Amino acid sequence: MATYSKVSLSGSTNGAGILVAATTTPGTIIHTAGAGTSGFDEVWIYCQNTSTSAVPLDVEYGGTATKDLIEITIQPESGLVLIAPGLFLNNGLVVRAFAGTTNVLSIHGYVNRVS
Repeated sequence: MATYSKVSLSGSTNGAGILVAATTTPGTIIHTAGAGTSGFDEVWIYCQNTSTSAVPLDVEYGGTATKDLIEITIQPESGLVLIAPGLFLNNGLVVRAFAGTTNVLSIHGYVNRVS
């Protein structure tokens, strides 16, 4: 029988938002999935933009190749925008993010760890 546990994004301190400081690849670390392939992390990521301008966000979901990118523009003062709706990740792969402007996008979220 599978075991579920809800945990913070590994790049977060005490569950707080993660400021996206990087403006190019490799991005700011958001989460590192659990090691191995017998379980997986179900990753939920939201983003907010505290600036007064729209800011592009690139999320490197487990890699840096084109197939691994989630690209979206976060509108100004738009509240929390869903970026990753429970996407699976495992085997120690890393989620990173970079933005068009440094330190105005904040990533929030959690992980349902299934083992």
